[in-house]
Amino acid sequence: MKKKITKIGVLTSGGDSPGMNAAIRAVVRTGIYHGMEVYGINRGYSGMVDGDIHRLEGRSVANIIQRGGTFLKTSRCAEFFTKEGRKTAYDNLKKHGIEGLVIIGGDGSFRGAQIFSNEYDIPCIGLPGTIDKDIAGTDFTIGFDTAVNTAVEAIDKIRDTADAHDRLFIIEVMGRDAGYIALHSGISTGAEHILIPEKKTSVEDLIASLKEKERRKKLVNMIVVAEGEDFGGADELAKHIKKEMPHQELRVCILGHIQRGGSPSCFDRVIASRMGYHAVECLMEERFNVFIGIVNNKMHYTPLDEAVKKKQRISEEWLKIVKILAT
Repeated sequence: MKKKITKIGVLTSGGDSPGMNAAIRAVVRTGIYHGMEVYGINRGYSGMVDGDIHRLEGRSVANIIQRGGTFLKTSRCAEFFTKEGRKTAYDNLKKHGIEGLVIIGGDGSFRGAQIFSNEYDIPCIGLPGTIDKDIAGTDFTIGFDTAVNTAVEAIDKIRDTADAHDRLFIIEVMGRDAGYIALHSGISTGAEHILIPEKKTSVEDLIASLKEKERRKKLVNMIVVAEGEDFGGADELAKHIKKEMPHQELRVCILGHIQRGGSPSCFDRVIASRMGYHAVECLMEERFNVFIGIVNNKMHYTPLDEAVKKKQRISEEWLKIVKILAT
């Protein structure tokens, strides 16, 4: 029978996302409620390697649930992906007696957790903290709702200007190689075209559609582009359009990192709190090396080794909806 876990660590890794602080808060307070010692690891895996680890109390996480970013900081750590780096990280955890970890991040963070746990038998629980919503096994990731609402608010404002000047706007949103932010923000703002990496885009067909709309005197067009598009994103698309339609009034707007920041939405605060709570419960119940998602509003547990192999895919139904509504 395994010894009951009494000391746990929590860290945030990879890109920041709104709601990470809410998840940390839930982990800390749930752990303390169950009599555990909870340690914060600064700057993700870099903090594990450097020994930047400190104990957290209930008051340590007061007044952070409404804050964007992560108060534990985050980074990407190449050293952790070496055997020497992981050995140093393990030794630093042992100095504090840490017996289990909660990792809040994306698929790269989970990959690191899986390797580390296999080598050193440290149980790990992953929470999906990424605005991209590209992890299979959960309907939503921490930060996606806030990011997509930030994009929607920005696109709504841009449409006012586009309408006032009869202009074509190309708006690039984040998402790495996933098109969920583009898909959701494009549908909810009535974009005329939504370009996502999951569906091959014919620039020639797009330009033909724009010319046909021009003949119909539809002069205001919003094109929402995911940054992972293989033709190079908004700037490259603009070059193609200007070459074929030199008379077209066209502007490019790249929303960039404003989508990552800001106060998390109510939805992100709630799912992050639920996931943080269940992360501690998993460690107590010896349900180890899983990532916690929410599917159909119920907690869903995916083994880490499966989570790092799968990507969240956009269904054909979504693509059909885009085709019909964006005409």
